[in-house]
This record gives sequence, C-alpha cells and structure tokens, in this order.
Amino acid sequence: MRVPRVRRVRTRLGAVPDCLFCAIAAGEVPAHLVLQDDDVVAFLDRRPVFKGHVLLVPRSHVGTFPDLPGSLRDTFFAAGQRLATAMVCGLGAQGSFVAMNNTVSQSVPHLHLHVVPRTKGDGMRGFFWPRTKYASEEEMVEYAGRVARALPEATVGER
Repeated sequence: MRVPRVRRVRTRLGAVPDCLFCAIAAGEVPAHLVLQDDDVVAFLDRRPVFKGHVLLVPRSHVGTFPDLPGSLRDTFFAAGQRLATAMVCGLGAQGSFVAMNNTVSQSVPHLHLHVVPRTKGDGMRGFFWPRTKYASEEEMVEYAGRVARALPEATVGER
C-alpha cells in the first residue's frame, strides 16, 4: 500500500499539514492579500458573498474561535474592525457583515473571520450566503487594492 506524502506547511508561528490557510499565510499559495502583519493575514475570498469579501486568519494555526489564544485576541479583532471600516471607506459599502463559523460550516478548519461589504437592498437575507464570482483576476486585484488602500484611514474604537 502506497502511503501518501504529507506536505508540511511551515509558518513563522507553527506548522500544520495540508492547511490551505496556513499555506496562504506562509506565501506558499497565492492569494489577493489585503492586510498582513506578524500575527494575521487577510485576503479576498475566492467565492465571495459580495465582491470585496475578505477572510481574516491568524498566521499561526488556530482551529476554531474557542482555540484563539488570548495573546492574539486583541490583534485579531482589531484587524477585523479595521477591515470592516475599510469596506465602507474603500468600497463605498454602507456597512459590513462580520461572522465566523466554528466547526459546523467551517469550510477550512482554520479560524477565519468573514468581513463582507453590505449595502441596503443587496439581497443578503439573514445567514443565507449567496456566492458570486469575480469577472477576472484583474478585478480581484482591483478589489484587494481598494480595501488595502483604505486600511490606513480605517480608524476604529474612537466613536
């Protein structure tokens, strides 16, 4: 019996075999990055609810929200706040939908926060998440850039 080779994903803070989000955080799998620092990475969702939909992940492998270490909590949520603000500043959205699944409906077993641009009348109903597609790679680059450029102005916690 042939044993499949397990690829180890090496990140600065940990290694997990075959985790897509660890591979993105390590730069091994291409993604349209919007935000990155030592602790977190945010990138466009390939199957967005609406264009500009971003996934925020810790660089270190964290399975679910209850597993998030206290040392990453503030950094993770501060980045989420900035992304939610950037949806308005960079995409002209009226607000955002921010959510995460834990185990059930978690398509990748690595903690990720969805930050989705919202506009009144956009058709999103409750937790029904219709998906859309980008027309091209260039359109993905455009949306990632718009969110990323809005981040410096995305001040939070001052209201």
